[in-house]
Amino acid sequence: MARRTIVITGASDGLGAAAARRLRRGGANVVVVGRSHSKTAAVAAELDADYFVADFADLSAVRALADEIRARYPRIDVLANNAGGLFTKAQRTVDGHEMTFQVNYLAPFLLTTRLMDLLVDSRATVINTTSSSHKLLPRVKISDLEETSGRRPSSAYALTKLAIVLFTRELHRRYHPAGLSAATFHPGYVNSNFGEASGSRFLVFMKYHVPLVVRFTASVDEAADQLVWLASSVPGADWASGEYYSKGKIARANRAAYDPVLARELWDRTLTKFV
Repeated sequence: MARRTIVITGASDGLGAAAARRLRRGGANVVVVGRSHSKTAAVAAELDADYFVADFADLSAVRALADEIRARYPRIDVLANNAGGLFTKAQRTVDGHEMTFQVNYLAPFLLTTRLMDLLVDSRATVINTTSSSHKLLPRVKISDLEETSGRRPSSAYALTKLAIVLFTRELHRRYHPAGLSAATFHPGYVNSNFGEASGSRFLVFMKYHVPLVVRFTASVDEAADQLVWLASSVPGADWASGEYYSKGKIARANRAAYDPVLARELWDRTLTKFV
């Protein structure tokens, strides 16, 4: 693990911070990225690590983050797109997109593609955090994945997580021949402050008042297991690029995730949103 540079977004708290701690203990050069300056700086200070602060609700901040990373590091071994959220109130970003859609999908897409030449030159691994909630979606059209406004929060969240799976598979198709590897994983249902951060009173209530929910949720350290495994193991030997993982094994995703035409079209249409 020595001298490997691993960039983790959403690393100021939760499973991102837990993964950063474990990877740093393993000798990696961990780069902590978060939205809260105080929390991100605190994790970085604890790990003696570099850090960047970026709000994914502002795409100009994502562009600036990519440019700062490119200027600072000659190579990136792993980019872990872990930042995300479930937003219960309808709101648009400064860029005009529905909040969940931008934070969970557009921002990691933009960060990854803006770093693409560096990632390819580094023969890097891109790890994308998703959720098994995407498997509950019925028949999906390209228009469903392009605009999540007017959806129930849970549906908007699930659609963005399906978009992440499609993004991962298309990333593999386009760039694996050049040496880049990519995987996406479901961390399990995590006993963290996700409910508080999302503003969901329902999620907070479930966490603190329904014992079975707590019983069957993973700790943040358990939830970080797969991210740590994917970041520290060898693609092609220990795991297969382009796949969706759950509990350390390849899992079946939503059937729409296996549609190559849908994946290509989503990629191409997403690029037009940054022009």
